[in-house]
Order: sequence, then C-alpha cells, then structure tokens
Amino acid sequence: MTNKIEVSWKGQMLFESVALEGTVMIDAAEDVGGQGKGLRPKAMMLTALAGCSAMDVASLLKKMRAEVDDFKIEVEGNLTEEHPKIYDKVKVIYRFYGSDFKKDKIEKAVNLSVERYCGVFEMFRKFSDISHEIVYVEQ
Repeated sequence: MTNKIEVSWKGQMLFESVALEGTVMIDAAEDVGGQGKGLRPKAMMLTALAGCSAMDVASLLKKMRAEVDDFKIEVEGNLTEEHPKIYDKVKVIYRFYGSDFKKDKIEKAVNLSVERYCGVFEMFRKFSDISHEIVYVEQ
C-alpha cells in the first residue's frame, strides 16, 4: 500500500498538505517568516505519533470493555542542538481520566499499541530513545 500527499505553497512559509483523508496547514515560526497559521513539521511528527497510538488504544479499550471517561496523550520530544535537528529522546505520556480503572486492561491496550500496532511508534524507535508512561487521574 502506498500513501500519497501533496504539499502546496500558499505564500511566505505557509503550505497546505492534502491527503485523501483531509487537509492540514503547515507553517514556520514567526522569527523565520511564518505566520502561525499551521503546525510546524516536527510538531506534526509528534502529532502523528500520538494520533497513531491514540487510535490503537481507543479501539482496544472498547474491545476489552475497559472504557474510561477520557484520555489524552502528551508527547515530549527533545531536539538535538546541531543540524539537522532531530528528536533524540521522546516520551509518550498516556493520561486516563475516570474512576474504577481496569488498569490491567488499560496497560495491555497501551502495551499492544507501543509494541505491536503503532507503526509510527516503531518508526520513532529507528532514530530516538523512546519511552512511555501511564498516568491515572481519578475524577
């Protein structure tokens, strides 16, 4: 299977990325000519990582009947100092909100995403020291 996108220049540092599934705007920081009208490319990488794993976890929690009130994924990426700047360390934090958590099932869902299903997680392993943690927030 081949994925394809097309990126079109919209002026200055603003670009539009179009895929079959939708559109996203890409822009640079204001100090390098951007206007703050879109995500920066490296932020999109972290977004792809979180989104990929989030979809896995949401699907698995439903199948396992381990629903939570809400969950969020926070990704922290450390950029190297020298060019080309890459993420050398990445931490993925899964935050689950609710009460009476089925922790064994939640942890299984996260681990299945991290170790088997999330292709973006696997891609990040190729160039960064990537880790994850699970946080439960009682409501």
